[in-house]
Amino acid sequence: MSDININSLKSLIIFKTLYETGTATRTARDLGITQSGVSRSLAQLEENIGIPLFMRHKKRLIILPEADELYGEILGLLSNLENMKHSIVALREFGASRIRIASAPALGFAYVPKTIARILSDNPKYNVYLDIMPSPEVVRAVEAGYFDVGFVTLPVNSQALVVDELISTEAVCLIPKNHSLAKASVISIEDLKGQHLVIPNQPNLAADQLLLHLSQKNIPIAGKTEANIAAICSLVANGVGITLINPITAYDHQVTRDDLLIKPFTPAFNYRFGLVYKQKWANNRLIGLLKEMVPELPDYLVAQRTHS
Repeated sequence: MSDININSLKSLIIFKTLYETGTATRTARDLGITQSGVSRSLAQLEENIGIPLFMRHKKRLIILPEADELYGEILGLLSNLENMKHSIVALREFGASRIRIASAPALGFAYVPKTIARILSDNPKYNVYLDIMPSPEVVRAVEAGYFDVGFVTLPVNSQALVVDELISTEAVCLIPKNHSLAKASVISIEDLKGQHLVIPNQPNLAADQLLLHLSQKNIPIAGKTEANIAAICSLVANGVGITLINPITAYDHQVTRDDLLIKPFTPAFNYRFGLVYKQKWANNRLIGLLKEMVPELPDYLVAQRTHS
């Protein structure tokens, strides 16, 4: 079998146009070449690949099944070339053609998607991959190179990653709208006496501090339900109990429903969130964009905000 020799993208473009128009005359006109040039290109292509693509009958071209197959392959090739063009533009603009982002649940369901949307509004062809996982797993995944950047709950101890603090907030109390504490302007730790608490089923600094304070002050609670952070707000809305939660997650859920209330809580329990990535990404423009384009939070949710 002789080697297949396809070394001219132009000949494939001519074939594609001929396949779509059905005539050499229209192909020549559409491509701005001579009709004889179309015929020569087709003959050369058929000779190079060793199979006929059209059957000529009474000055008409009849498409053969082999041409159908080749046409589909060419469409795929051109799509890949178009993607490659966008990748080159992204490489030139950002130093990377795509970014893989991992996020802790506290930021991953609304806050990080808003950040990505702001970046893509100006760069719609940029490729982004997002996954949500517990903060320790985010750190390990970025360290291992499975993800390029991670949004995490601080503090983070990693010798392999750059850690930039982005936001510091104070925990809030999330309660059902018809709860007995609904009229309180501020919920105190003493108000939790006899209440059923909904807390994260994964390590959580604020929840751990809260349970410790309750124990130290001998404040009894009715019980507790542990759940994934994605389910906590729904459990509260359904009257299971009340929760102490970071205000970003609380706000993201409260604005989409009318059966939850956000209340300040005392004493203050702080949440800190940051961005982690390897040193090689430190000067990449995308890291700068991620830090610049994080959404603005309502003033009452923010204790401190830092761009490193």
